[in-house]
Amino acid sequence: MEAESAKRDWKEQALEKVNRKLGVAKLLIRLCNDIKIIDDKKYFALTEKLLEIGRMIGGWMKAVR
Repeated sequence: MEAESAKRDWKEQALEKVNRKLGVAKLLIRLCNDIKIIDDKKYFALTEKLLEIGRMIGGWMKAVR
């Protein structure tokens, strides 16, 4: 939402911030799976969604540049 409402000059910074947060989310999900807080089925489902979000952010960043 922040990137969507930002002026063009600031969109790239907002998207980079979101991309970093996505990386943290991926790490936390992986750690949850490693210590068995979530099972493999949930881990794979979440990972698939995070990868899709990453592709969307990447495409948006490419369009802004």
